Amino acid sequence: MTPTILLLGGTGAMGDYLRPLLAGKGFQVVVTSRADREPEPGVRFVKGNGHDGGFVNDLMDEIHPDAVIDFMIYKTREFSARRDALLNRTGHYLFLSSYRVFAGTTPIVESSPRLIDTIDDPAYLATDEYALSKARGEDLLRQAPTRNWTILRPSITYSKARFQLGCLEAYTFLWRHLRGLPSAMPPEMMDKQTTMTWGGDVARMIAALILNPAAFGEDFNVVTAEHRSWRDIVDIYREAIGLEVLPMPLEDYANLTGRAKTFYDRMFDRVMDNSKVLKATGLRQAEFAPLAPTLLKEVQAFLQHPARLTPNILHNIALDKACGTRIPLAAFNRYDRFRYWRANHPWAGRVFTDRFLAKARKMVHLFKLKGRGT
Repeated sequence: MTPTILLLGGTGAMGDYLRPLLAGKGFQVVVTSRADREPEPGVRFVKGNGHDGGFVNDLMDEIHPDAVIDFMIYKTREFSARRDALLNRTGHYLFLSSYRVFAGTTPIVESSPRLIDTIDDPAYLATDEYALSKARGEDLLRQAPTRNWTILRPSITYSKARFQLGCLEAYTFLWRHLRGLPSAMPPEMMDKQTTMTWGGDVARMIAALILNPAAFGEDFNVVTAEHRSWRDIVDIYREAIGLEVLPMPLEDYANLTGRAKTFYDRMFDRVMDNSKVLKATGLRQAEFAPLAPTLLKEVQAFLQHPARLTPNILHNIALDKACGTRIPLAAFNRYDRFRYWRANHPWAGRVFTDRFLAKARKMVHLFKLKGRGT
């Protein structure tokens, strides 16, 4: 009987490669998506919210998946409530964690210290920030009464539709580049080592772990072993598209992109070891895509047919300040144009907004009075 594989939220940088790979191997592939999707050979899309436990449970009861690959991002309380239902409805549950759970040791193997176990930062530990919620999700799986689970830890993953520059995503730095504007990065970050893995290679590793007896009750770094400095990454983007990157104070950058992501990830050297996943799958590091030519090829292809990039207004204002630039208002739609203008002119923006709201409230009041016949 052909195994059925369910991908929860499998429409992103990894899922785009994993879906056709699994279908090509003869699996029956079912994918949840919150939006309507174009049909793909061998793939069934089911529209629904992966955070809706009732929807997911009903779907799993219908299709009886042999394996589930879970791309969802859960808060700890939500995953705690969902864990048993997920484990009990499939033979193999694969949980997408992250390399970000690890502390700043080098190289990073599966047994390396994690932030949650080593860091002395009570304010941070009191949060459920991404790296902490993923680590707590791992712990919940290890505490489960069954061992039909596998923990997957990808590194930064780039693909045909997703690219990163430090803490910035394509919708910020590529959006600016397409409008002739530079981006910024702290000089202290430029020489930190990072591991960026092509989405197609992550998909190959995940596919080789599905229903693999060596994967049950284990955790794996699903990454390339190649690592580069952020300065090298900047040079690749500069060669590929002429990207300009200017210096920005580290504190300003952390306030812009998130202090946890900046100081507890990108400011660590992220040198990953993938020997465990290679041993379990039979894959070889030499088979994986080399970073420089693959990233160059992907970003050049993307810019030939750029997808819609929705700008982050607050990110752009901070980058304008760091780079000494100003974005033409014509670059924004009407709504974002006003948000950008108001953020750059806070006093005038407040006055304009207050007057507009006062007038709108008055009009609503008059409309209600008219409706009452007074």
